[in-house]
Amino acid sequence: MNIPFLGNRRQKHGVLRDPEGLAELLAECELLRSQVSRAGVRLDDSPASLEALDQLVPGSWRDDEDTLTWLGNDAGLYLGTVIVRTVPGAVWEIRSDGQPVVRLASGRELDVVDSGHAWAAGGVPELSQLYAEVAEA
Repeated sequence: MNIPFLGNRRQKHGVLRDPEGLAELLAECELLRSQVSRAGVRLDDSPASLEALDQLVPGSWRDDEDTLTWLGNDAGLYLGTVIVRTVPGAVWEIRSDGQPVVRLASGRELDVVDSGHAWAAGGVPELSQLYAEVAEA
């Protein structure tokens, strides 16, 4: 997910002047929140909400390429939001190509948007499983 308008918020090498503002922007995930609320799932930025997402029966989103793409973006951004808000030392960064990623305290970089696309398309890997791997590291 390339976010070109964030360019003016960046300093050298992906360091952001307003990391809280970026976190809030990336946490919106409007399409995902809309889709899952219809199924009775509430996204509260907790690891338990990732488990609830994993239990959803795929809707018609897999039949619509545009919806699938946006939902994958949102699922990845939501996964990243949960990680950043609950895993100590995890922060959002914007790579030089404009892709938002999560950087862990260990220095490991996670392309959560890529993981979100895989989840939206096939349900694997499960979002809660990815979170568990990150949280225990």
